[in-house]
Amino acid sequence: MTRDATSQRYLSELFSLDGRVAVVTGGSSGIGRAVAGALAQAGASVVVVARREAELSATVDELAADGCRAAWVSGDLSVRDGVRAAAERAVEAFGEPDILVNSAGINLRPPMGELDEEVWDATMAVNLEAPYLLGRRFGPGMAERGFGRIIHISSQQAHRAFVRSGAYGVSKGALESLARSQAEAWSPYGVTCNTLVPGFVMTPLNARLSSDPERVAALAARTMVGRNGLAEDFAGAAVFLAGRASGYVTGQAIFVDGGFSVH
Repeated sequence: MTRDATSQRYLSELFSLDGRVAVVTGGSSGIGRAVAGALAQAGASVVVVARREAELSATVDELAADGCRAAWVSGDLSVRDGVRAAAERAVEAFGEPDILVNSAGINLRPPMGELDEEVWDATMAVNLEAPYLLGRRFGPGMAERGFGRIIHISSQQAHRAFVRSGAYGVSKGALESLARSQAEAWSPYGVTCNTLVPGFVMTPLNARLSSDPERVAALAARTMVGRNGLAEDFAGAAVFLAGRASGYVTGQAIFVDGGFSVH
């Protein structure tokens, strides 16, 4: 066997997702879309779950054009019945998932004194309760089969308060705690549970901040690499956490932020 063939086989054993099934919420835009694409390109059959059918269809069409196996489910993750229904429809495409990525989120951040119960409830429902319900639906099955990967997309606001963290920061802090609880429960059975923590990334979720050039520049200056994040920056980390190579990594918050959090 040639050196190149040996190298390719080694890398495939570590990182290939051939034969795996992934469900990615929020997978039609931003970080979720980049992660869905990365998992699909690495060999997984990917089900993208989000609300807007036009964006979902465009995402899956793009993946199919690249030779990937992908399907989409339109679902309302803000209500329990919507989460449950989306989960069952997701299974219909390729079967029970080996990989669950929770990237769907809402970013409502009024001043703390104006943060009402409606905003609080909506934030917790999408950012925290939906990942909990999906984990409860898919995690035990992963454990029974002896392999699973749960990946949550968190936020800097889980660790530090700035630009009106409000309920959003609370939901993301709780999401990282959920990952640790899931890891404690299921990692003995081959299911790792981790979070990816972005810095400031230019996505639709951050539209309010993205419209302020001075704030965008200030956030870029706070990093060590001198720029804000891009959705595609998460591809490698997601493939790593989704595959065999990360079997001894669980309960962790992994920062993909250009040094934002340590500068």
